[in-house]
Amino acid sequence: MMAYLKLFRFYQWVKNTLLFVPLIAAHRLSETASVISLLEAFIAFSLCASAVYIINDLADLEADKQHPTKRNRPFASGSVPVSHGIIIGALLLLGSSVIAMQLPINFFFALAVYFLITLGYSLKFKSVVLIDVLLLAGLYTMRIIAGAYVVDVELSFWLLNFSIFIFFSLALVKRYSELLLMQSLNKEKLVGRGYQFNDLSLLRIMGIGSGFLSVLVLALYIDSPNIKILYSHPEYVWLLCPLFLYWISRIWLKTHRGEMHDDPVVFALHDYVSILIVFIGAIIFWLAS
Repeated sequence: MMAYLKLFRFYQWVKNTLLFVPLIAAHRLSETASVISLLEAFIAFSLCASAVYIINDLADLEADKQHPTKRNRPFASGSVPVSHGIIIGALLLLGSSVIAMQLPINFFFALAVYFLITLGYSLKFKSVVLIDVLLLAGLYTMRIIAGAYVVDVELSFWLLNFSIFIFFSLALVKRYSELLLMQSLNKEKLVGRGYQFNDLSLLRIMGIGSGFLSVLVLALYIDSPNIKILYSHPEYVWLLCPLFLYWISRIWLKTHRGEMHDDPVVFALHDYVSILIVFIGAIIFWLAS
């Protein structure tokens, strides 16, 4: 049973909380109907994401068997038959579609686009250098766009730019840590990916630069007229800049040292410093409002 439950990758569902970002940014979290709609969207997105992870594991089966940690995944280890995975994936997609059809049509289309992009990523583009990390960053941003469609919130130029830069940086963290791990194990290459070991320094430069650009976008937003409409004390929001700057720098320092999990989301969920930063950020928003 545990092997079957691993297929769902429940810990990855935390990414889908990005659906709530537009409602939070618009200061409308007190709207009960909107929150309920977003909870339904969260379930639909999560079921779809689990189906995609199953498809990805099936597509990565041979590569996962050669990976030091991914070889323990249900399909790679042989604990779950491939035929069962196909059936479970189809049922998850069906359930996701049924729920999504109860929500605004734009959300349904956004979810469909998300699925198609992830399908293309799993079957083809994950092996294409740089396109893979750009798509990963785009998939994070798609969640924010989908959330805005659910609650009819106009997306902010600042929010979209911030999300692209920060998620591109995190996507590069994922690829860098995988490549560094393979190098430490004296592997010839990262199976199923198009990167070489001599790409490490360049990936690090791009990732750190993108992370710092997200902080710059945040700083420019704080100095814009938009923030004065939403916050009574916008000067407090400035404190988010050094907070994010520290977090991005620490993430990349950990990654460079080889102390990063091959998925930064898993790392953040178990990292007390990241959890503390989220708590401090929430206090800053409370003071600013």
